[in-house]
Amino acid sequence: MYDGQEELDNLVWDKNDEDSDKSLKQMRLKRFGIPATLVSPLVVGGFNILYRVRLDGVSPRPDVMVRLPCPNLVQFPVEKTLQEAATANYIANNTSIPVPQHFFYVSARLTTPNDDPSVAHVLNPDLPEATLEDLWGKAASCLLQLSRLTFPRIGGLVEVEVEGGGKVDDMEKGNNSSYAIAGRPLTHNMTDMVRLANVPRSVLPPAGTTYGTADAWYAALADMHLAQLAFQHNDAVESPDDCRNKFVARQVFRCLARQGRLSSFGFAEDDWSAQSRSVSGRFRKLAPAPDGSGAFRLWGDDLRAGNMLLSEADDLVAVIDWEFAYAAPTQFALDPPWWLLLELAETWPSGVDDWTRIYEGRLKTWFAAMERAEGMVPNGGANQLAALPVPLSTYMRESWETGRFWLSYGARKSWAFDMVYWKFLDERFFGERVAGVLKQDLWKTRLHMLTDEERAALEPFVERKMRESKDRIIVDWDDVEAKRRLSEVLFE
Repeated sequence: MYDGQEELDNLVWDKNDEDSDKSLKQMRLKRFGIPATLVSPLVVGGFNILYRVRLDGVSPRPDVMVRLPCPNLVQFPVEKTLQEAATANYIANNTSIPVPQHFFYVSARLTTPNDDPSVAHVLNPDLPEATLEDLWGKAASCLLQLSRLTFPRIGGLVEVEVEGGGKVDDMEKGNNSSYAIAGRPLTHNMTDMVRLANVPRSVLPPAGTTYGTADAWYAALADMHLAQLAFQHNDAVESPDDCRNKFVARQVFRCLARQGRLSSFGFAEDDWSAQSRSVSGRFRKLAPAPDGSGAFRLWGDDLRAGNMLLSEADDLVAVIDWEFAYAAPTQFALDPPWWLLLELAETWPSGVDDWTRIYEGRLKTWFAAMERAEGMVPNGGANQLAALPVPLSTYMRESWETGRFWLSYGARKSWAFDMVYWKFLDERFFGERVAGVLKQDLWKTRLHMLTDEERAALEPFVERKMRESKDRIIVDWDDVEAKRRLSEVLFE
């Protein structure tokens, strides 16, 4: 059974690392328009490079943090920067979540102590429950406030000029600018597809594309999972059966998305999954599904504990890094946070089963923190207009119990998708597989669900992937050829 991170294209990864190192050396030579002094060495994060600079000749002399996208690491730097700035400003204007005018560094509070920087950051198992509940309560309050912000479409938030200070999509800022959902949903996964798998940009959703329904975005995510499999030239598949597993799982998932079934899974409206027809599912009243054609919620791929900064007194002083944040299906916001253990499920040192066991044990503390935060929210006022029909904590409990958590997780992550699908979703969707089925034979249990056209395309696809994988090269994709190649797996 798949149990962890799928392989990225290591050849592409190495090339981007080399290009990034060259670019960072060039960035160190950048200068300001006025005399300035570098106060502290630059800091390189996952996607950004930070300079702390003191501007000379300015009274009082301020320290300014200049944060720039890392060349070659960030694949859509202009879009990322504009959407991140607009999102941070919008949150600052519409919630009490602290969004800083400057950034600063504090040491990690939640991780297991370790001096080795190569060791994954994981939640310290010795933290007292009271301490953890208090810290998570601050995070829960942020998520609760974010859940009250609604948007008319799925996409990236951008700042637009409006003559006369009018409204755009009912999200007015004032003066002569407003915020609008006018950019494509720029996701962490899309960046990795280009940066770490050499997926051509031309097969991704075009810039400026927004979506009117949750089902439409689920379908777009499913298309991108197939694109990742089709275009990642190196390290994408281990064997012919591994390739068949991945092809079949992605096609089945895409079919469910196009049928509009994924958006109802695990809610009261779920009348199609094997899980909903079981005895336990039949007599359990679940919360209703959110509106699938409006009132979407903000989701941040990089919103996690590491980007919530605390003072020495454990006060939340800043929530940073709003990159890869976009208006998404509300379903995403109804899941318990994936980051409770700090490390991803697919990269957990002792495997996903151990991650699941420990995560489930920590949920009790998280739910207590969330319920306490919900009890502190005042009733009435504008906030009440965007309230969910049941408490957010209720939705989060049901998300974990029904497996909706894993549906959202797999939908967003191409390289975790196969593990998530076969381990946590397939049998919930379609019922138990044949007892004792081996990993290499998983595809056979769902092959009958493919269309005749999809079944006919399976073996030619496998043969080509295995043939191409023998040559470790980086393919320079022509846009016309890339779109033709994608149409062969999307059948459009």
